[in-house]
Amino acid sequence: MNATDVSAPGAVDRPEVAWFSALCDDDYEYLGVADPALVSSWEHCRDIVLTAETAGFDNVLLPSGYALGIDGVPFAGGIAANTERIKVLLAVRCGEMWPPQLARQLAGLDEMLAGRLTVNIISSDLPGATLASEPRYDRTLEVMTILRTLLSGEPLEHHGEHYDLELEPPRIARARLDDRVAAGLAPVPPFYFGGLSDPAREVAARAADVYLMWPDTIDAVAAIIADLTQRARRHGRELRFGYRVHVVVRETEQQARLAAERLLSGLGRDEGEAIRARSLDVSSAGVLRQAELRDTAGDDGYVEDNLWTGISRARSGCGAAIVGDPDQVLAKLRGYMDLGIDTFILSGYPHIDEAELFSRYVLGQLCEGPLTGP
Repeated sequence: MNATDVSAPGAVDRPEVAWFSALCDDDYEYLGVADPALVSSWEHCRDIVLTAETAGFDNVLLPSGYALGIDGVPFAGGIAANTERIKVLLAVRCGEMWPPQLARQLAGLDEMLAGRLTVNIISSDLPGATLASEPRYDRTLEVMTILRTLLSGEPLEHHGEHYDLELEPPRIARARLDDRVAAGLAPVPPFYFGGLSDPAREVAARAADVYLMWPDTIDAVAAIIADLTQRARRHGRELRFGYRVHVVVRETEQQARLAAERLLSGLGRDEGEAIRARSLDVSSAGVLRQAELRDTAGDDGYVEDNLWTGISRARSGCGAAIVGDPDQVLAKLRGYMDLGIDTFILSGYPHIDEAELFSRYVLGQLCEGPLTGP
């Protein structure tokens, strides 16, 4: 689809900017080289969140994986009492969770976080019970429908292919509904969701609040936004759009490029391939697109100005970084905002250091003015 077939959501003045707490053993000084000081632990991941809150970020992603350092649900409960302002974007693998149980957990966390909970829905398999893409996304749509009903405090009557349920909502969800409305929040914590395949896009169009995408070229991002905008309108809905990417920002472009290259200085070719192969989603459309960007980039790893694909040599998911001086990084992010991106989920290595650098050089200029949106 041509990006001009559907009008874009419109340029964004003030985005939501989130950081990343590396619960999934994904923090390094040198990619692929284990560092005991950076391994996922309550203390280290808590400190990443506290750094992000102090630095001025709006939200923090608590990732999920099949082999985690720390599970996100108990971590979210723990971090609720340690933070005051920052929102929490909790990733949940819906294929692993019984929806009524997950609804109770989310309602409880929303109370503990006083309305600061946001939810990243991942369309996962149950390890050992793989589903093809289309039925897996059908199941994901059912889970999202069930969660939205129960978290809205409404009785559930759901008779689907994957779940057949009739039950009352969690009591706490009804109480949270009144509290959220009184605070001017959406009735249900917003659902963030991503996926490049056609079934994934349809689920996003029908049930997500924020469609998340991994790094891609400006033209590809524009085309994805146009496609998802049109799909959502067919269902009488509007989507917000988010962009998940790493950042490497330094005072000069040369320093930023050297810092990016340094990240890979301890990674052997075989080790990078082994890291990517360990991911159970290695054949997903999104992961394959990240590999394609890496393979089509120039010899220096840049697929377009300031978008460096070297990260994908050491991880299977989000595999590119915006690399440059403060003005270049700011211009790149504003370019996405002009397309309609209103949410950024950023990360960098090591996560505490890079959060502080991004805050020092870019965040204040990027986030001038009040935050808009739910």
